[in-house]
Amino acid sequence: MKVIEKIQESVKDDRVVFSFEFFPPKTEDGVDNLFERMERMVSHNPSFCDITWGAGGSTADLTLEISNRMQNMVCVETMMHLTCTNMPVEKIDHALETIKSNGIQNVLALRGDPPHGQDKFVQVEGGFACALDLVKHMRAKYGDYFGITVAGYPEAHPDVIPSTGLATLETYENELAYLKQKVDAGADLIVTQLFYDTDNFLKFVSDCRQIGITCPIVPGIMPINNYKGFLRMTGFCKTRIPAEITAALEPIKDNEEAVKAYGIHLGTEMCKKIMASGIKTLHLYTLNMEKSALAILMVNLLTL
Repeated sequence: MKVIEKIQESVKDDRVVFSFEFFPPKTEDGVDNLFERMERMVSHNPSFCDITWGAGGSTADLTLEISNRMQNMVCVETMMHLTCTNMPVEKIDHALETIKSNGIQNVLALRGDPPHGQDKFVQVEGGFACALDLVKHMRAKYGDYFGITVAGYPEAHPDVIPSTGLATLETYENELAYLKQKVDAGADLIVTQLFYDTDNFLKFVSDCRQIGITCPIVPGIMPINNYKGFLRMTGFCKTRIPAEITAALEPIKDNEEAVKAYGIHLGTEMCKKIMASGIKTLHLYTLNMEKSALAILMVNLLTL
């Protein structure tokens, strides 16, 4: 079943729905541990789970294997990430035909990050330059079989955010226009990049609506599990960190349990504010860890 159809049903029923993201581990033991955690998390009935695609297709086979197991053994609606990095069209179609044969209907279409050791994305010969090209290809070749999700960037894509940390208004508006192109080309759902400024996310949603983007926009929530990981991820994504979050974390940055507890509190408050605005879909970036994501989720579901 397409994720967009599940979300549309939940809107009719005025239900909150949520989903989890995982990434392929590097070892066999890691994969086994992932499925143990995944099964515990799936017991809470997420609308879907998704699995990332390594830069340059570095985890392609494992991503395809995990997607199949998620869909057909764990029995949760599965969305597979697919990127353009180092992927000529033949490899892209191989991946799409493989998941189609396994009954998977959902794809998150991305340009992708540069391969390891490179600074910039380079279009591979016989491949695509951007997510828009991938969306167009999928719709042209596979019709309506796939539910296609694309990424939204409330602060603009990291590639266009300068060292000052803020995209210009012109750049931001260009990013919105490009997002609309992806939706107009056939994407039926948007999931956002991680963020910690909830007001900015809500402004982003409003700005999308004003230019005619009508599909659901799902907030991507990444719990803070440890301080160094938080700095690494926000630095990589050029994510804006509100001053009050920095002030709260600085005194406890060396206390992992305190950081994790604050991360649960922050994620809970963010989700409450988002749901109060009328958005009732939440996507949790788990980093393959269950406790913080489930804690945030349980508090929000219990307070409904």
